[in-house]
Amino acid sequence: MSSNTTYALAAVALVLIGAIVFAAYQWGNDGPPPVRNEGYGPVHDPAVQVSTTPDGVIRLGRPDAPKTIDIFEDPLCPACGVLETSYGQELAQKVDEGKLAINYHYVTFLDDQSKSKDYSTRAFAANLCVAQAGSGPTYGKFHETLFTTRQPDEGGADLSNPALATIATESGAPESVASCITGGAQLDAARAAAAKNLADLDTRTGNKSATPSVYDGTTKIDWSDENWVVTLAP
Repeated sequence: MSSNTTYALAAVALVLIGAIVFAAYQWGNDGPPPVRNEGYGPVHDPAVQVSTTPDGVIRLGRPDAPKTIDIFEDPLCPACGVLETSYGQELAQKVDEGKLAINYHYVTFLDDQSKSKDYSTRAFAANLCVAQAGSGPTYGKFHETLFTTRQPDEGGADLSNPALATIATESGAPESVASCITGGAQLDAARAAAAKNLADLDTRTGNKSATPSVYDGTTKIDWSDENWVVTLAP
């Protein structure tokens, strides 16, 4: 069996695992969790910073936040949209209060489920462009928008680079960020980082990667428990 075929089969398996997990989540609940802290919005304290590591992990939070959690997500993942819709505002308040920081680890195994066949990678690259500008509130707004009101449906039309750039500008990013997105400046970095993030998630899950996955250190968090955020950061 060729390596290309092996990778293709592995990608299909990962998509199926994610779909099964999401279906099981919906089956076990009478719909998505309620929206927590509705009306708070995304991060808006200017003291909140955003930065990227050499491995492409995006950190959102105050430098002295006492707790940092890790969230693995794919920009096209429907359950990731549920996570952001239901808990994003509560997380934002904890970040603004300095109680919590978030490391976002993007994976892109749903690329083939997008019409363009590379939406997850392009959206990750756009996140890197916005994050490297350094404004926590701008990044928070951009991230929230991509996973809620503007998240594409699997198999449907997705967002072009100019559309992603427009969302970045509307979120408060400067023109240099829009140029970074439309020019695809971070695409190679996104591809490399996504591979590392997936390897990290595979290690954590015993090669049963699925998104979203939330970790407090090495402990996997059950985000279907509606009190998980306040439990982590009272």
